[in-house]
Amino acid sequence: MQVTETNSEGLKRELQVVVGADELNERFSARLNAMKDRVNLKGFRKGKVPVAHLKKVYGKAVMAEVLEETVKETSLKALKDRELRPAFQPNIALTEDQQEIERVINGEADLAYSMSFEVIPPIEVTDLTKLKLERPIAEVSDADVDDALSQLLERNVAYEVEDGRVASAGDQLNIDFVGKIDGEAFEGGSAEGIELVLGQNQFIPGFEEGLTGTKAGDTPTLNVSFPENYPATHLAGKAATFETKVNSVAKPKKPEANDEFAKSLGVDDLAKLKELLRERIGQEYNQASRLKLKRALLDALEKAHEFELPPSMVDREFEMIWGQLTSSLEQEGKTFADEGKSEDELRGEYRAIAARRVRLGLVIGEIGDKNKIEVSNDELRRALMEQARRYPGQERFVYEYYEKTPGALNELRAPLFEDKVVDYILELAKPTEKTVSKEELLNAEEEAAAQS
Repeated sequence: MQVTETNSEGLKRELQVVVGADELNERFSARLNAMKDRVNLKGFRKGKVPVAHLKKVYGKAVMAEVLEETVKETSLKALKDRELRPAFQPNIALTEDQQEIERVINGEADLAYSMSFEVIPPIEVTDLTKLKLERPIAEVSDADVDDALSQLLERNVAYEVEDGRVASAGDQLNIDFVGKIDGEAFEGGSAEGIELVLGQNQFIPGFEEGLTGTKAGDTPTLNVSFPENYPATHLAGKAATFETKVNSVAKPKKPEANDEFAKSLGVDDLAKLKELLRERIGQEYNQASRLKLKRALLDALEKAHEFELPPSMVDREFEMIWGQLTSSLEQEGKTFADEGKSEDELRGEYRAIAARRVRLGLVIGEIGDKNKIEVSNDELRRALMEQARRYPGQERFVYEYYEKTPGALNELRAPLFEDKVVDYILELAKPTEKTVSKEELLNAEEEAAAQS
């Protein structure tokens, strides 16, 4: 095999590979000899078919297999010998001259092909122990626990029907309604026995307001308009009337914070309930802290590593992000103008995001590879089980999807690998702790989630 580098511009590479006819014929003969003992042909005993006859019957098909296998093996060897890491699968091109191809298949000419690709550049990882990082810490206060308990009480409010009660904010109404546009009932606009709580804004603007002050037996007609951005586009912006009937009005009865309430939730007493709430809030704060710290770590890694990025990797990442953006805008009925920026401005911003993701992906991959960080089969299996649990009753279909879809398991493996590398870096960097307020921590969590 002879390999010649014909292009080395930036990260672009092109190799010309030539495999001699003699080597091809050796591979071809070895394949025929291996077939000899397995093939059954009429008129010959098994294992007694002459090689010359096999060549006559199967020659072209066998040589085609030999050529395919030779291209695969020699292309990998060419890359390995030169320690080149392609960004993507190389584009391999053989001659288009049919006469030349026939000569190669007939063993009369050398096999020649070109490989074009972009390489991943050498990455010199910074001294990870020198990264300056802060881990934000927020203490769970008694006020936090009291707020959580109050929210829990609100979510467990009971309602008692009261004859003659006039509906006001917080009351629960049971209603029937028929919605009409231009005097005609429209699909999905009618229902019976619907419960709504005034003030929770479950319906379109004006609907709940029109029911305030009513009582059981009232039949108000509500004149409202669907919002311009209403998800059902055939209703968006249209005026409608709803003929309603109030079946009952129930007043809210908020439970008291006591041992009885705790036991209704399966907890021993109020003290234990508060303890559990404190633990849950602490877990939320820890998650927010890690998200903020991880964001700072990724920023530090990006800043510490400057190298040329393979354009094809950035293009592919950008196309994926841009596709998600345009699809989301289309589903929401929005345009680029609704985002307050031109298409060119948004393209520039999202291309920068794509470049950041590619750079960090390469750096994290390099750190993981050099330090032999891997995702075990057990870790991957647990992640798959967790994914399946998100779809109760559909677990079998989830498993089948990941089993049959190429690359699907990598979608699970990638975040696990990234988190393991992040943990490894944090052990080396030894971030200092910084006490912050709950507001600072949770605002940091929202900011980090929006930018990642």
